[in-house]
Amino acid sequence: MNRQMSDVTRARHGRPVHHWRRDVIELAALFTAVAVADAIANLVGHGPDGPVLLLASAVALVATAAFHTWWARHHGHAPPPSGTDTDTDPRPLPSERTGETTLWRMRTTVKDAPGSLAALCTALADRQVDILSLQTHPLAEGTVDEFLLRAPGDLEASEITRATSLAGGAGTWIERADAHDLVDAPTRVLGLAARTALDAAELPLALRQLLGRCTIRQSPAGPGAEAVPVEGAFEETVMRLQAPEGGVITVERPYLPFTPTEFARARALVDLDAVLGPRVPRSQDVLTLPEGNDITVRRADVDDLDAAKAMHERCSPRTLSMRYHGPVGDADRYLNHLLSPRFGRTLAVQTTSGRLVGLGHLLWDGDETEVALLVEDEWQRRGIGSELLRRLVAMASEAGCESVYAVTQSSNTGMVAAMRGLGLPLDYQIEEGTLVITARLGAAAFEADAVNVTKAEAS
Repeated sequence: MNRQMSDVTRARHGRPVHHWRRDVIELAALFTAVAVADAIANLVGHGPDGPVLLLASAVALVATAAFHTWWARHHGHAPPPSGTDTDTDPRPLPSERTGETTLWRMRTTVKDAPGSLAALCTALADRQVDILSLQTHPLAEGTVDEFLLRAPGDLEASEITRATSLAGGAGTWIERADAHDLVDAPTRVLGLAARTALDAAELPLALRQLLGRCTIRQSPAGPGAEAVPVEGAFEETVMRLQAPEGGVITVERPYLPFTPTEFARARALVDLDAVLGPRVPRSQDVLTLPEGNDITVRRADVDDLDAAKAMHERCSPRTLSMRYHGPVGDADRYLNHLLSPRFGRTLAVQTTSGRLVGLGHLLWDGDETEVALLVEDEWQRRGIGSELLRRLVAMASEAGCESVYAVTQSSNTGMVAAMRGLGLPLDYQIEEGTLVITARLGAAAFEADAVNVTKAEAS
């Protein structure tokens, strides 16, 4: 998109451009050499002075070859005269020097005037930055342009923002991108809508992937709850939408203000979720425990509330205190929230008779993700907790989470062992007997620390 006219030079359709005068001279030299060689060969074969003529022919051929080499060097590779249609810049591109490129996501605000975007694109082209995609977000004053850029590997983010500012961009924000950002915006939004249509638990994740790094919270409806218009509202870095089942969904992104286009997309996802109503995939897996008993692992929701309450009643006070980090009274206070797909995903383990014996929760906690387990006493130490944890972590990784954490007591050796069994890097934090174990999910989590995020308005 930022190819300059000087780049299209010295080659047409992948072949070098030749001049007819050079071709004529080369052909003449070739025919002359062949004719001389033929004449000398006849004289050598039929005349008495054969050796002398042979030596003379060798000298002639060497002289011809030398002349051809001199001509090609001074005419074949010389740059064409300046000002012609084949004028080119002989300097190599930065990407050709380093052999590496970097993907960047950049957002900047330009004036809503003819030529503003062209000036910005020209400034990026001057630094050999290729524009892979462009989205425009119209505002009341000006336009927010969002770019996906491929830049030379040795070009710093600060230099890109400085060039953008000099070209008229304001409020410039830039961060590293990856291959996932190569998907265009309509395709990405349609994919998120499809995921939301299949599973109500996907709505918070879809909003997070749509809007980038942000914190999403949902507050229930009730007396004293915050009132939000039916169509929602947003202001700068905070967006509020009515939740389909009541209450308010709050989205915060302090590092980058929302645009009307982003607000409209987010509201469309929430409206889709409201139209489809409660839904949870009903797939299930049957597993055989080491002692031979079969169990079924499936998704759970509020329809399993009564079975979950019954399981809580069969659990010992110690097991419940390990799960809820203290005395447990009425389980209703926990289970209505935990089983709601709006706050995460729940896996249930049941026996062949249909009895619920284990629950595993993956909870969306703002911009973080928590895992929690509860296994009935009689079914502990059979690998159920480890199986639930492994599946929950796989769900988190598939959802794009960089890490998950578990809150438990330092004496809960079963949970500690299950987290260690994941084979992932773990961080431990202990405070007053409460242990928080954080697991990093895959290579993407390790690269997160290296992501260069710059919020700048270059001057």
